[in-house]
Amino acid sequence: MTRRDALIGVIDSLHVEIAALKANDIDALERATQAKLAGLETIAAMGTAPVGPELRELAEEANRLNETCRIYVNLMAANVRRRLQTLTGDAGAGYRPTGGISVYA
Repeated sequence: MTRRDALIGVIDSLHVEIAALKANDIDALERATQAKLAGLETIAAMGTAPVGPELRELAEEANRLNETCRIYVNLMAANVRRRLQTLTGDAGAGYRPTGGISVYA
């Protein structure tokens, strides 16, 4: 397997990961995450030799997709936090004024 093939595999796994996050499909998310990690391990085993423009572009695409995954996870976590706060009657926990105002002259 070449570094290019491994990067394409990581990108494919990230697409599946995003779809699984959108669908709340935990089993597909687990499989995609494992495939992504295996691809990253393969790439890491190939060393850190300089890469050309094509590999750099593929790595940047993988990074963008990974950032998209991170955003989905953060949105899901915020949604769960809001729901838990609503269920516990602590819906205003995100903002609590201290009651004091400091004024600087």
